[in-house]
Amino acid sequence: MHLISLPIEEQAILLLAGMVLFTSFILLAQPRIVSTIHSFAWQGILLALVTVLVAYDTGLHHLYISALITFLMKGLFIPWLLHRLIHKMEFQREKDIIHHPALVLLAGGFLVIFCYSTALPIAKTSNSVTQPIIGLSMAMVMLGMLMLITRRKAVSQVIGFMAMENGLFFAAISATHGMPMVVELGIAFDVFVASIIFGIFFFHIKNSFDSLDVDQMSKLSEIDR
Repeated sequence: MHLISLPIEEQAILLLAGMVLFTSFILLAQPRIVSTIHSFAWQGILLALVTVLVAYDTGLHHLYISALITFLMKGLFIPWLLHRLIHKMEFQREKDIIHHPALVLLAGGFLVIFCYSTALPIAKTSNSVTQPIIGLSMAMVMLGMLMLITRRKAVSQVIGFMAMENGLFFAAISATHGMPMVVELGIAFDVFVASIIFGIFFFHIKNSFDSLDVDQMSKLSEIDR
């Protein structure tokens, strides 16, 4: 596939797909929690833009609704909710220290190469412009999982979990041009409920340990009765 020979909208889809993957690396390397939330918001906005372009290129109008849900939930609502939570808990300047960040990013690069190589036989069976995005969406899931296991702050781990869900949504867009609308609405509702539950979870950690560092839970001990 030669990029220059593609129509302008298909070139834009591939360019935005690369930018979405790049935001996954920003999330992986960003130590400040506020900046991590901003990066997640940009990933949601870019994901919504890719969905709009795929809808325009394929003529599948239900993808416009998917793009709107993605923009409202992941580009606006969830980042706003996380901002509000850390503001109430006075953690605006909190940082999530990343141990050996160079090794983490190097591992992320290897995961991208592995996912792209693994998805290549599957992608060859597709004639769609979203063919190269299958490997990128798998890489987004793996990078979200890597973020989940290398971070110590609860907010960063929640964002890693949400980034994994973004990768799964991206895979649905690239492989099958979206899921049935009832499934997407159900997932959106689940994400909405999960974000509220995570907020309650943050407050419990803050009240118990005066920190969002989940390593503080290791101080828990059983009380002999």
